[in-house]
Amino acid sequence: MLALDSADWRLLAALQRNGRASNLTLAEAVAASPSQVSRRLAKLEEAGVIAGYAALLRPEAVGLSVMAISAVSLERHAEAVVQEFEALVARRPEILDCYAVTGEADFILRIVAADLAAFADFVSHTLLRLPGMRSLRSSIVLHRIKQTTELPLPG
Repeated sequence: MLALDSADWRLLAALQRNGRASNLTLAEAVAASPSQVSRRLAKLEEAGVIAGYAALLRPEAVGLSVMAISAVSLERHAEAVVQEFEALVARRPEILDCYAVTGEADFILRIVAADLAAFADFVSHTLLRLPGMRSLRSSIVLHRIKQTTELPLPG
């Protein structure tokens, strides 16, 4: 793991607040030169600290008005069953997040759909037909209270 200094932490915090900031803007925010910022960013990217850059879209603005959190339990945890489930998750764009978890469920999914009918169709014709599926419990998100991509960083 790369050892990060206080300048790296300040740079990462500034970048999380504005991923489109120029090196000049970032340099001003962290009291460094643009060339120092450029070198630090390259080092952080190469080390995998910065995983990538993306535009964050509002789902409802692009026609995805339903978001659900689904708890999935598999009947068996045989390698083939888990691999098939993970492959399905990887290829389905409706599934935004998938976490293997402890507790009553095996996986927690965050799923988006155009409407309730599209969500029901996805659940009925895709998820529930997966071999090895024991149970699926879904909660429809009524209102998003908080969603962030900013990690709590030291300093």
